[in-house]
Amino acid sequence: MKLSDFKFKLPPELIAQYPRYNRDDTRLMVVHRKSGLIEHKQMRDAADYFGEGDLLIFNDAKVFPARLYSKKEKTLADIEVFLLRELNHDLRYWDVLVDPARKIRIGNKLFFDEDSNIVAEVIDNTTSRGRTFRFLTDYNNDEFVPKLYAIGHTPLPKYIERPMSPEVEAEYRKEYMIQADEDFRAVVEEEDRARYQSIFADKVGAVASPATSAQFSKLLIKRLELNGASSKTLTSYVSLGNFKEVDVEDLSKHKTDSEHIIIPSSLVNDVDVAHNKNCRVCAVGTEVMRALEHVAGSTGQISAYDGWTNLFIFPPYNFSVANSMFVNFYFPQSSQQMMAVAFGGYENIMDAYRVAVQEGYRFGDFGDCMLIID
Repeated sequence: MKLSDFKFKLPPELIAQYPRYNRDDTRLMVVHRKSGLIEHKQMRDAADYFGEGDLLIFNDAKVFPARLYSKKEKTLADIEVFLLRELNHDLRYWDVLVDPARKIRIGNKLFFDEDSNIVAEVIDNTTSRGRTFRFLTDYNNDEFVPKLYAIGHTPLPKYIERPMSPEVEAEYRKEYMIQADEDFRAVVEEEDRARYQSIFADKVGAVASPATSAQFSKLLIKRLELNGASSKTLTSYVSLGNFKEVDVEDLSKHKTDSEHIIIPSSLVNDVDVAHNKNCRVCAVGTEVMRALEHVAGSTGQISAYDGWTNLFIFPPYNFSVANSMFVNFYFPQSSQQMMAVAFGGYENIMDAYRVAVQEGYRFGDFGDCMLIID
């Protein structure tokens, strides 16, 4: 298939700018891939589709406050810094992106607070916007990272606008019941930190939300357990590659960024048990599906793993581990959309996207969700 096969018109007003107040208030479209049947539900209804022995696999990666704002030495130019990953804890080396990058050269220093408690020196160029920083500070190694995170902001994708437009702010105030005398920006910042995470968030290191895992509430998980289904986790440190555009017509030539994944040995046994009982194995999110497929054998058996994957899944593709999948509604020609199509079938999923636009479903990390089952 070609890139142009995944086009559809997405009205900008359908791109969600904030999450629903309750996680399980999110709308859920259920797509039956054998019959093509589409059902319109709420996330709280998801438990109805799972029963005794079924296994749902979530991502327990935790997003850290990766977006920081700084001043360049001498000129005091405003520079946005996006932390990607820590390279060396003891030396305080970090891989980052800077914007605008043209102003930042090796040897430059950036200041992050008025007291100059945290300063970064540029020691290398990596990509067009990429730099390697060495942080200079009097904080000891145990203190430094918490202090760095304390001045950081939730790394929302650029399509989620902060500050909001007046119209979206009015919607948000109504949804979250924010009174006129409350500090609106403080409420939004606090909610972003909480809701750009899943309830499973545990392993710090992601710079983008495992958005589909974040659709599940504690109450929904309890309902699944009462039905006999179990919830397990793996770790996929979602990177900015999650938003990388596919810009080649021949999809086989697209190169995706690598992400660090960890498949615990305990999950291997759980998947084997579910397969042996012919139960559902459900991947919650595209990054979970990719991690499972990266370690899958020809018969669907997985193995423990701690390493990297750059697997790019697009149609046609034979899935061997999960037989059901939750995925948010994503953008035209995105890698997430392509994986959903590969799993659910081109006609089914492209029709589901057409219906989602007609019915006003919300798209993006804070948007609505699709469950693809047989």
